[in-house]
Amino acid sequence: MENHASSDKAPNDILLSEMVGGVLRLTLNDHKRRNALSETMLEQLAEAFSQAALEPAVRVIVLAANGPAFCAGHDLKEITAARTADDNGQADFQKLFESCATVMQLIVGNPKPVIAEVAGVATAAGCQLVASCDMAVASEQARFATPGVNIGLFCSTPMVALSRNVANKHAMEMLLTGDMLSADKAQQIGLINRAVDAEALTEQTMALAAKIASKSSMTLAVGKRAFYEQATMPLADAYDYASKVMVDNMLTHDAAEGIGAFIEKRAPDWQDK
Repeated sequence: MENHASSDKAPNDILLSEMVGGVLRLTLNDHKRRNALSETMLEQLAEAFSQAALEPAVRVIVLAANGPAFCAGHDLKEITAARTADDNGQADFQKLFESCATVMQLIVGNPKPVIAEVAGVATAAGCQLVASCDMAVASEQARFATPGVNIGLFCSTPMVALSRNVANKHAMEMLLTGDMLSADKAQQIGLINRAVDAEALTEQTMALAAKIASKSSMTLAVGKRAFYEQATMPLADAYDYASKVMVDNMLTHDAAEGIGAFIEKRAPDWQDK
């Protein structure tokens, strides 16, 4: 990984952006509100992921956070304030959850792999954010929960991402009890890839990102899309679909180059096409 970095930071920004080689680091920076997914935060995340999808220089995205919480979910004070409207907040709530769903789908549908770097607590929609990322590396001190049931608001939208990452019984236990999970337990059930020492978190996450960034970005995009597309298909349909994807992939420049480089025992020269 290259040692130099370019950044776009201002003291009051709630979402920071930094390029390190081919890795885009997006950092939630609203730690006074525990990096809540406010309307403003969701808007900025949607813009950042949309732009990253179109930027050739971005090969991998890392989503991190400043402060003791990775993300505490939606801003409950913002939600409470919305109740003063004539419709008791219905229009605002509709917009909020649609915006949140858009961000989660921008992560899953992004052609660039997205890795969550979780140093602190990730709860409710914050846990949903982790589950929506393609991979997640967490500090051993990180904690995870979908605690909506404790305040009378079942974590229905976090459930969508959670249930696509962990087995049903683990997901239901989290959703029905609201209990906090340790990083080790989150790794055991498949919510995160690994739990590491806090001091090594960024180093290990960036090393993983750099390894993935060294691959053909075309191949990564093809594979990521196919992974999510086939996941909900019946077995026979999934094989038909994946076979077509492999045929199309086989006809690309980078597949021919990669196979040739392997046979010739040399490093491939990716053209990302």
